[in-house]
Amino acid sequence: MKTFVLKVSLEKEEDGRWSASIPALPGCSSWGYSREEALSNMKDAAEIYIEDMKEAGEELPSPSDKIEIIDEPAVAVSL
Repeated sequence: MKTFVLKVSLEKEEDGRWSASIPALPGCSSWGYSREEALSNMKDAAEIYIEDMKEAGEELPSPSDKIEIIDEPAVAVSL
């Protein structure tokens, strides 16, 4: 099992919703009515995105065996 820790960009929209995206996974984005919901939805989207990459035989993002502490929101995807 590999665990991917992915930096998430979060932005609060003018209408109060939160938009989330993962710069390392082009086109992988989601949203929620709260910050927590946006991050939860982003985790689900990242899992689907990476599973699709695996099924298509695409190269996965390079994992690192180092533990990184990130001061920004992040999503961990376990496959």
